[in-house]
Amino acid sequence: MPDSSTTNFTNPSTFILLGIPGLETAHVWISIPFCTMYVIAILGNFILLFIMKTEPSLHGPMYYFLCMLAVTDLVLCTCTIPKMLSIFWFNSREIDFSACLTQMFFIACFFGMQSGIFMAMAFDRYVAICDPLRHSTTLTNPVVVKIGLAVALHGGVLTLPSPLIARQWPYCRTNIIPHTACDHMAVVNLACADIRISSYYGLIVGNLVITVDVFFIAVSYTQILRAIFRLPTKDTRLKTFGTCGSHLYAILAFYIPALFSMFTYRFGHHVALHFHVLFANVCLLVPPMLNPIIFGVRTKQIRDRLLRLLTQKGT
Repeated sequence: MPDSSTTNFTNPSTFILLGIPGLETAHVWISIPFCTMYVIAILGNFILLFIMKTEPSLHGPMYYFLCMLAVTDLVLCTCTIPKMLSIFWFNSREIDFSACLTQMFFIACFFGMQSGIFMAMAFDRYVAICDPLRHSTTLTNPVVVKIGLAVALHGGVLTLPSPLIARQWPYCRTNIIPHTACDHMAVVNLACADIRISSYYGLIVGNLVITVDVFFIAVSYTQILRAIFRLPTKDTRLKTFGTCGSHLYAILAFYIPALFSMFTYRFGHHVALHFHVLFANVCLLVPPMLNPIIFGVRTKQIRDRLLRLLTQKGT
């Protein structure tokens, strides 16, 4: 039987995910922290969704956006981590070609949606602080639904061409992907064709999504800070700014690793491949793990509801 790594083909039926190149012998040990973080992310986000569904006081725009964030977190880590763990534990490296392109789309789509939700949450904080009297009339339920649909389109429409273009390339060198998931560039780099369209499109869309979202978040917080500094007392300023704390921590947990990963992948040609792969997985898993912790600890209504649930179960 010919080796799949050297067989010539133009329409591969499967790809082989290598895992973390150079660290194959440590896969089992690496799986322990990743599995732990994945379990925390799943439990945390499901608990967050349950609390916001069962607590009437949490039925408001900010918490609807938080529900959207929890759902995107669940999808983002679930579309990658189970397959990664199956590679580490069972050496299950094969992935169907169509499934690989689907995973590629889901990673990019929900990553973009997550960024869009942070922008929507910044807009909510802007209205709540800069124009509080109109908050309930500006962010009505129909408006929140429209924003949610815009966020979904924001993630989906822009990223859909990437797997569609990747499907058209001939793959005739190898079907081995040096990654734990079907990362866009890791896949198209296997094509024996001029892939500049895929490369430029992925680079432009990725930079555009993050740049535009960060710009509007920065504009929102500039106006928020201006409004806060006009408040009469220091205690009032701190209390008002405290309502943005959870959002700011979540933004930092999302954008700092994402920007670092993007720049090292594009410009860090001398950085070891296993570092790129490890850090890419960290970017996909750490924010979904931290978000429910950040919002659960810093949001009084969520914290109080969780404590009541634990107290009731303990009695």
